[in-house]
Amino acid sequence: MRKHDERPTVWATSTSKGRYVSIEEWFLTERERANPATGLPIWCAGNRAEPLVHGSAYFDRLVTEVSGLERGDHLFFTDWRGDPDERLRPDGPTVAELFAAAAQRGVVVKGLIWRSHVDKLQFSEEENRNLSDQVRAAGGEVLLDQRVRRLGSHHQKLVVLRHPNAPERDVAFAGGIDLCHSRRDDATHDGDPQPLQMNKRYGEHPPWHDVQLELRGPVVGALDTLFRERWTDPMPLDSENPVAYVRDRLRGADLRPDPLPDQPPEPPPAGPHRIQVLRTYPSVKPAYRFAPDGERSIARGYTKVIRRARRLIYVEDQYLWSKDVAELFAAALREQPELHLVAVVPRYPDVDGRFALPPNQVGREIALEVCQRADPDRVHVFDLENRAGNPVYVHAKVCVVDDVWATVGSDNLNRRSWTHDSELSCAVLDDTRDERAPTDPAGLGDGARRYARDLRLRLWREHLDRAPDGSEDADLLDPADAVAAITASAQAVQEWYDGGQRGPRPPGRLRPHRPEHLGPATKLWAVPAYRLIYDPDGRPIRARLRRTW
Repeated sequence: MRKHDERPTVWATSTSKGRYVSIEEWFLTERERANPATGLPIWCAGNRAEPLVHGSAYFDRLVTEVSGLERGDHLFFTDWRGDPDERLRPDGPTVAELFAAAAQRGVVVKGLIWRSHVDKLQFSEEENRNLSDQVRAAGGEVLLDQRVRRLGSHHQKLVVLRHPNAPERDVAFAGGIDLCHSRRDDATHDGDPQPLQMNKRYGEHPPWHDVQLELRGPVVGALDTLFRERWTDPMPLDSENPVAYVRDRLRGADLRPDPLPDQPPEPPPAGPHRIQVLRTYPSVKPAYRFAPDGERSIARGYTKVIRRARRLIYVEDQYLWSKDVAELFAAALREQPELHLVAVVPRYPDVDGRFALPPNQVGREIALEVCQRADPDRVHVFDLENRAGNPVYVHAKVCVVDDVWATVGSDNLNRRSWTHDSELSCAVLDDTRDERAPTDPAGLGDGARRYARDLRLRLWREHLDRAPDGSEDADLLDPADAVAAITASAQAVQEWYDGGQRGPRPPGRLRPHRPEHLGPATKLWAVPAYRLIYDPDGRPIRARLRRTW
């Protein structure tokens, strides 16, 4: 692991500016990450990151890779929710069948799933417990992990597959997709045949948009380390809930993690991508051994990069509802007159009901107002629908800045994800320059990068009904042209609706986001509920007082 006092790593040369660009201008340094207790490298070179857009693509790849594991190989995973009966392909296998079969072959299967709240509150306590029991019966070990702050959750979605005798085959999957119902959708967005109960406006089979990364190279070893830090932490699994601990003891639940096999050496280089693993862990007592003061490298990483943005910040996010995060975007917009913020969010919250819905709505209303006050003409917020006009639930957590830096993770743009729950995100910088003009859209000498630009274009092609081969990308490359194109497409679709849907529907699946505004009486109770329950703060007291991450 490279120390922070060494000379910065030269990442790019700017001929126009006549200076070198160091990777530390985009990635956090070890000092900035501010967690010396972790064994995680500050960043890894020589990797390949492949975005898997939609749950069907991820699940299909996961089945292929897990099915190839042999005796002595490792399968480690973490998740927020795991439904044992979720079919990963139309004809199976289910999650439980795939992992149990691996354990029966002699694969070392270890998992950490959030213990969760009770099903009566529309959480997944029983489903997570059932997955644990079924894998355990096959010879694996899946623990229900409640080492969180009160009202917090473990939200990381990670699968690490190691081949000690063939390290070139090592692979990991990380991002926003849980191993559960409603996730197996595809580009048609007709929804998963096995749905979760959601806001009724999404229908019986809610359409679902999401992204996961397939990762190869040394970063797989770093993610293996991340899992091992959590697995071996001495904090009791039910430390947050003594009542749950007693209940688990009475029913014979596994509360003591067995030892892990020795960690294999890191995999060999696999591509041109440098990856920084960013995380959130809250400040808790007893403290995590690997993060005694918590870790907020996701918040710190975003803060550093957004301050560097010059032309375009593109985000897809489930929530985008924290005033703290919105103020960061607003400050960047005020400081950079050519900067645009483009966001794709869900049309409606995932929950419904008289008391559950308003706190979800008020958070986004406040955040968008903060951004728009900076410059309403440079803040563009859209929601997504399928070709039938049904709203698509946007669960993806993606950010692309100036076609240089890009991240995909489990974290949302809110205070909860940046301070309170456990989260995992992978930020990518590609060594490969993109030669399509403009070759340096931000004008800082970094140059557009192939991975970041391709990720943004891939998502925009789908949202705009453009050719998937890139033959219609001409007006999507330059940030100003791209913003004009996406805005015009969404406006044309909205005008078609406003005009009574006469004539052919214009191409495109985006519409301008029009949040429902709440009255003063509702806000009186919804704002405190949002701040205390829906978007809590997991920072140490001193960080809260200093308003730092």
